[in-house]
Amino acid sequence: ETLHMNHPETEEGFDCSDALEAASGGSVMKENGAEVEERAQNFQTSIWKNWPLMANIIIYCIFSLHEMSYTEIFSLWAVSPRRLGGMGFSSQDVGQVLAISGCGLLFSQLYLFPKVEKILGPIPLARIGGVLTIPLIACYPLIAKLTGFAQKFTINCASLLKNSVSVTIMTALFIMQNNSVPQHQRGAANGIAMTAMSLFKAVGPAAAGAIFSWCQTHQDAFYFPGVSMVFFIMNVLMVLVVVLTIESFLPKSCTKPYEEVQKEKFKPMG
Repeated sequence: ETLHMNHPETEEGFDCSDALEAASGGSVMKENGAEVEERAQNFQTSIWKNWPLMANIIIYCIFSLHEMSYTEIFSLWAVSPRRLGGMGFSSQDVGQVLAISGCGLLFSQLYLFPKVEKILGPIPLARIGGVLTIPLIACYPLIAKLTGFAQKFTINCASLLKNSVSVTIMTALFIMQNNSVPQHQRGAANGIAMTAMSLFKAVGPAAAGAIFSWCQTHQDAFYFPGVSMVFFIMNVLMVLVVVLTIESFLPKSCTKPYEEVQKEKFKPMG
């Protein structure tokens, strides 16, 4: 009888302890949930307020618009008749030019870029690449006036240099973009950059094609006749990219990894 009488009390004791454990567990879960939510909020706030990252994304988007416009225009311009400012190339000729550019691009990225980037750094490299691109693009309408071997040789050299410089600028922007954020934020940073870049790349072909068609009907314009206007607009975009690489817009801290910059920032004096 004594055992039977005491048994409900023990059950009540177990029930009380279980209730206490459940309550404590619930409070811990609430605290953990609050911490996770706070961390997520801080994460989102910090990445959107990271100016070096946002500056890189802006430059990256403008450059992507320029690059997509060039990719769309080059083939159309190359196969256009000479009377419309084109070179009168066949599809096979255009393919050969692009193939040669691809081979040169492979060489420049594997052997030249790593050495030059170590010497100059990503910001000067992107700036110099942009400066070189401007006169190169401006020469394209003049290349169309050449004939025979001189024309093919010149356009191959120009296309090779243009594509190599473009990929160099793109790689430098990628380096600075990943340097702008800590390692655990790089996935989100690249996702934001790719999303924004995709929007600009979607506009590029449609806008470039429309402008190219319009320019071919204005061969006698006083300023930038014919396709000269297309290459002028592409140069305007590249000038904007070069201007935005100044230190007042694009911080110099992008040239170093984020963790290294933070260590230097909070390094004790003396």
